[in-house]
Amino acid sequence: MGQENVVNDAANILIAEDEPAQAEVLAFNLEAAGFAIRVVSDGADALIQVEEARPDLLILDWMLPEVSGIEVCRRLRGHEATRELPIIMLTARGEEDDRIRGLDAGADDYMIKPYSPGELIARISAVLRRSRPALVGEKLDYAGITLDLGARKITRDGQPVRLAPTEFRILQALMSRPGRVLSRQQIIDLAWGPNIYIEDRTVDVHIRRLRAALSATQSATQSATLPNEGQPDIIRTARGFGYSLDIDKI
Repeated sequence: MGQENVVNDAANILIAEDEPAQAEVLAFNLEAAGFAIRVVSDGADALIQVEEARPDLLILDWMLPEVSGIEVCRRLRGHEATRELPIIMLTARGEEDDRIRGLDAGADDYMIKPYSPGELIARISAVLRRSRPALVGEKLDYAGITLDLGARKITRDGQPVRLAPTEFRILQALMSRPGRVLSRQQIIDLAWGPNIYIEDRTVDVHIRRLRAALSATQSATQSATLPNEGQPDIIRTARGFGYSLDIDKI
């Protein structure tokens, strides 16, 4: 029981962070996760490094000396060669207007300090899957459920589970953080993407469908979906907030 993350060909990540302690922690955790890391401490150097040896992903602090992180993001998005470079912005600025400014400048994702290194790694993997899926091969396992991202297949105790694409993405979000409650907005950001408007009740509908699918299996020799009577519901509802995948629920 647990999760397995495999980074193929050591995806290259450039960290632009001017706080030495933050940069050191970031580099340590990302290298431990299998990424190849370079670190710069100002925006001007970040632009030079991107031009000289383009990374697979840029982690960009908002408040950089020389050239601010948001200006770096704008410049990179303004050039054809770097328009599609994945960028995750880090900032202590948590106001909604600042988040919108960061996303409008072209950031693919936005994390507010202090943040969990584990969550950042999950966000990096999610961005890389969208931008360059060959860089990340991943299989998630929890409570007898296996989600194979490369093959786009799900099984529970060895039996196939049939999911629509949205339910697949929601299960992926929950399985990447087992035991942790995700708010409806976090689920929206992870399953649909940031800066997309989805009503909370739409998330609830998809959760109901996911619960139903996880309690049924598809026979390998029959076309009918069969009740999976021995399987408990492990999706926990945090009333008024969101959901988690939690074996301790049962």
